[in-house]
Amino acid sequence: MRVIVAEDQGMLRGALSALLDLEDDIEVVGQAADGEQALQMIESLGPDICVMDIEMPKLTGLDVAERLKNAKHTCKVVILTTFSRSGYFQRAMRAGVKGFLLKDSPIDELGAALRSVHGGGRAVSPELAVQLWDAENPLTEREREVLKLAGAGLGAGEIASRLFLSHGTVRNYLSEAIQKLDAKNRIEATLIAERNGWLG
Repeated sequence: MRVIVAEDQGMLRGALSALLDLEDDIEVVGQAADGEQALQMIESLGPDICVMDIEMPKLTGLDVAERLKNAKHTCKVVILTTFSRSGYFQRAMRAGVKGFLLKDSPIDELGAALRSVHGGGRAVSPELAVQLWDAENPLTEREREVLKLAGAGLGAGEIASRLFLSHGTVRNYLSEAIQKLDAKNRIEATLIAERNGWLG
């Protein structure tokens, strides 16, 4: 299988590529230092799989995955990350990502995951699977209440008086919920939470 490795840390990118190249059935055809470069390489080289970090300059690994899905590209995406946040995982699943592994996984686990994905399956690190596969609600009860009212069109001041909280506390709950769901703003956070049935 032909693979591209996209990782902004040069040493890790080189080491990962070299280790994967040692596998008989894997050929690393390109290395990208950021998401934009990864996208260009995928379009020009047509690999089977792109192994990508989430946090990269220009475009994140999830941005690239979403663009590939929208373009109906055949390249499969495997995310390699240090982050086990459920918001990332949910977004990755929606973007059609086929693998979600932790960076400290052994290389043979990564090789096995790539073979599984190449064969049409999915691969998720066991630690992540336990934590995230069931898509447990990452929001606290208070965050759900605040987000539900924000979704109904109430401003922070109105939410504060409705729930007998200070304006600053409401802002904190909103920003925590937005961060947990990897959303851009409170509207997107509400949509993600509703779609996953997390607002109760």
